Amino acid sequence: MSGHSKWHTIKHKKGALDAKRGKIFTKLIKEITVAARTGGSGDIDSNARLRKAVSDAKAQNMPNDTIDRAIKRGTGELEGVNYEEITYEGYGIGGVAMLVETMTDNRNRTVAEIRHLFSKNGGNLGESGSVAWMFDKKGLIVVDKESKSEDELFEIAIEAGADDMQDEGDVFEIYTAPENFEAVHDAIKAAGIEPQAAEVSMIPQNYIKLEGADAKAMLKLYDAIDDNDDVQKVYANFDIDESEYA
Repeated sequence: MSGHSKWHTIKHKKGALDAKRGKIFTKLIKEITVAARTGGSGDIDSNARLRKAVSDAKAQNMPNDTIDRAIKRGTGELEGVNYEEITYEGYGIGGVAMLVETMTDNRNRTVAEIRHLFSKNGGNLGESGSVAWMFDKKGLIVVDKESKSEDELFEIAIEAGADDMQDEGDVFEIYTAPENFEAVHDAIKAAGIEPQAAEVSMIPQNYIKLEGADAKAMLKLYDAIDDNDDVQKVYANFDIDESEYA
């Protein structure tokens, strides 16, 4: 390792950027509601997306009644807001590619806010398809190196259906096809390993290294967009030194 780190690795190691509990709960409640609606069922056993959303919510100590209400709003048992899922694409500092996943009840408001945040912070909103081709949808599981030896972890992951495992300094990153993510995640937890992070993510095909003022400006842009109430997740292909973030 050169001291540089892929952004998703830093993000998981530092903990959620939006570590304000209310902000986390808002995003999780939206995801549970939409997962229950689009998955065709409020039953976590038959709805994999909902199962992951509920698991994430419980990991953040969300009360069960809050989870239940979110599911019922998704299935229509309770009245609630109808969220639309929209992904925006744009460019950050130094040509960094960015994907912004949103859930909104007002697409006109959301696109105006996202465009403003890009332009105010040195980036620009792109056309649909402008950067999505630079990312691949994959399962990503981040495991602390202290948890298991590389050989043991590799064997567990590959036998469960993982595609690859990479050494990223003090963590291992395990990659899977989206459809194999749950099986690999379950196998790792069954081996007594608690991942630092586990999600189906948009993984960049390559990275742009940023330093100094560019790195700081990129982090400011990322934070500004990630902090928007309609934004669920932000993916970007920048690579910075961890000290820039610290």
